[in-house]
Amino acid sequence: MQDDLRKMGRRWVICNWLLACALMVMSVCAHSAPKTLLVLGDSLSAEYGIARGSGWVALLEKKIRQEKIDAAVVNASISGETTSGGKARLPALLKQHQPDVVIIELGGNDGLRGLPVKSAMANLSDMVKASQAAKARVLLVGMQIPPNYGPDYARQFARMYSTIAKESDIKLVPFLLEGVAENPELFQADRIHPQAQAQPIMLNNIWPQLKPLLGK
Repeated sequence: MQDDLRKMGRRWVICNWLLACALMVMSVCAHSAPKTLLVLGDSLSAEYGIARGSGWVALLEKKIRQEKIDAAVVNASISGETTSGGKARLPALLKQHQPDVVIIELGGNDGLRGLPVKSAMANLSDMVKASQAAKARVLLVGMQIPPNYGPDYARQFARMYSTIAKESDIKLVPFLLEGVAENPELFQADRIHPQAQAQPIMLNNIWPQLKPLLGK
């Protein structure tokens, strides 16, 4: 009887040890698995008017390598994209790439076209929800529009990003062009699209909010 109990005890110890090892391996694998970062943006993220490889998304890829973070960047940004266009494209992108992190940089073209803030806000909220439903962490990148669109519209537009971020409990970059917008020499001739010199500043605005999402 005692021998049987000792054998059962040894088996219990061995089984628990094997289980602990298996859980450890699974934890290490999950922690070290490469991540996928999806960028869904407009011309500000699509290197409009500047040399390929000089935009903030390309600089982000270099930054990730420098930080020794095992992550791949998928830039699905399109010049001229609106929130409705991004919302329409996102489901297929989520299914194809299964991203761990989604950066949503949209809304600027809605504002420049004077589209209703309510519609843009609903589209952005739907994109956040779709990304979260796909188990991705979300970083929302805000934009501001020139005051000539009217102070009320400009305030509502800027406020929608912080409102969405608060309601959805996600990270927010309040203004992608912080440190750029006030320097005309950093813009191309159209005075809308930043030059290559501005791209590191844009990345610096994004990185502090993005890094924690990549490190978890």
